[in-house]
Amino acid sequence: MRDDMELKATRYAVEGRIATITLHRPERMNAWTGRMHTEYRHCLARANDDAEVRAIVVTGAGRAFCVGADTAALEGHVKKGGYDPGTPPALAKPGYGTSPEFDAPFAYHFGLDKPVIAAINGAAAGVGLVLACYADLRFAAAGAKLTTAHGKLNLPAEYGLSWLLPRLIGLTRANELLLSSRVFTGEEAKALGLVNDVFAPEKVLEETYRYVRALIATVSPESLRQTRRQIYRDLHRSVAQSVEDSESLLRTMMKQADYAEGVDAFLQKRAPNWRGWEDE
Repeated sequence: MRDDMELKATRYAVEGRIATITLHRPERMNAWTGRMHTEYRHCLARANDDAEVRAIVVTGAGRAFCVGADTAALEGHVKKGGYDPGTPPALAKPGYGTSPEFDAPFAYHFGLDKPVIAAINGAAAGVGLVLACYADLRFAAAGAKLTTAHGKLNLPAEYGLSWLLPRLIGLTRANELLLSSRVFTGEEAKALGLVNDVFAPEKVLEETYRYVRALIATVSPESLRQTRRQIYRDLHRSVAQSVEDSESLLRTMMKQADYAEGVDAFLQKRAPNWRGWEDE
């Protein structure tokens, strides 16, 4: 994966085995554009391919996470008489190839090797909310305003949100948010089960990193990778297939060095020293 793309709408950084992708158009409240979409996929692929990276945090610059499609882009669709994604023909394909069900925009998150955690530092609307929902875990700022938004623009639910949201919070609650396109807050999102926790706006990123550091220290990289795949594949298959897959994985993973390391660390009451995928 080439890492020399000039980033104009995003920022990318790695520290302590955590890659951070920051949506970076603060003057536009990180409104989504074709350029941002292109860069985001590039950054996600870069993090997924980097053996040093164990987890990926996605957040926004300034006081918003992502307020949805840029208004200039929305006006452009009207002038052009239809939808124009504004992306080049060749895009990075993070997560593609893991399972056919995931080989689509945003659904590719489910094919990644590493957990994605959204630090929703402010407003998230439309495609911004979609992006947050495709993360594995979500932490939000108190008072952050969230909305599906599409209904007020004569649009359908975007990018599979009509499939995903009912699975996150249940059909009745999802229907209300999807059909009304109303605004709800970070606190209500926690009550609905849409976000894992809520913090003061200035603490969201700090607390997200605190959680992620503990996660990657205590859970092996291979367990994180395979458990994610089990979760999202199981949404598409029977319980019998899930059991059979877990038994196959059990036989394979117990032969790996990190299984022995996990047992030793447990017995010795010490922190594990994960090797990751060195034996691949």
